[in-house]
Amino acid sequence: MLLVLIGAPAAGKSRIGKKVARTLGVPFIDTDTEIVRQHGAISELFAAHGEAHFRTLERIAVEHALTKTGVVAFGGGAVLDPRTQADIAALPVVLLTVEASAVAARLANGKRPLISSIESWQALVDSRRELYESLADFSIDTSRRPTDVIATDIARWAREYRTQKDTP
Repeated sequence: MLLVLIGAPAAGKSRIGKKVARTLGVPFIDTDTEIVRQHGAISELFAAHGEAHFRTLERIAVEHALTKTGVVAFGGGAVLDPRTQADIAALPVVLLTVEASAVAARLANGKRPLISSIESWQALVDSRRELYESLADFSIDTSRRPTDVIATDIARWAREYRTQKDTP
């Protein structure tokens, strides 16, 4: 089984993805974590080499992650690449959404290079919303519910999705 989590920066893809993977008893892969492990901090990659270089590294991380099984959390911009969009078209994709009011504290660490304020976060989300929604098979808001409950709901949906796909 391969389950892909997409969504805006700070939507909780990593935190919730780990819990979904644990609930389903499968591995968890975070493409941003893999990039950091191999190349260093994302903010430093942006500063030193620019966004285009980062997106190249991100695409490689996505390609690698999609050869595995488990739950894969993409960075917020990974789905901007048309090749990634095509790669996940036949996979179960969960969109994690979050309200701006719930995101402010999550953005406080300053590690997100395309986001300098809640306004820049909102502009980024608005520019990607239609794409995110078009790629998703299931959407869930992470603004206020406990992460364990959200993860359980996603795992339940993933099991039902797999059952439907396995039924002729």
